[in-house]
Amino acid sequence: MILKKILYFYIDGFREMTPRGKKLWMIIIVKLFIMFAILKYFFFPDILKENFKTDKERIHHIEQQLIITNHTDTINKN
Repeated sequence: MILKKILYFYIDGFREMTPRGKKLWMIIIVKLFIMFAILKYFFFPDILKENFKTDKERIHHIEQQLIITNHTDTINKN
């Protein structure tokens, strides 16, 4: 029920917005789409898929990194 009120609040706000405001929001949405959807594929390759063949190898690598990082953090705090 509260989510519905929040949704209608934003919908009504966008309806009442000036044309300049709508244009600015469209620019913001397009820029966010470009940053997160398009540039991700060019600048952030899937390193785990490139370096490890199976899911088990990926899981093992991540576990090792978490253990090493956690152990190092514990040592540095003391």
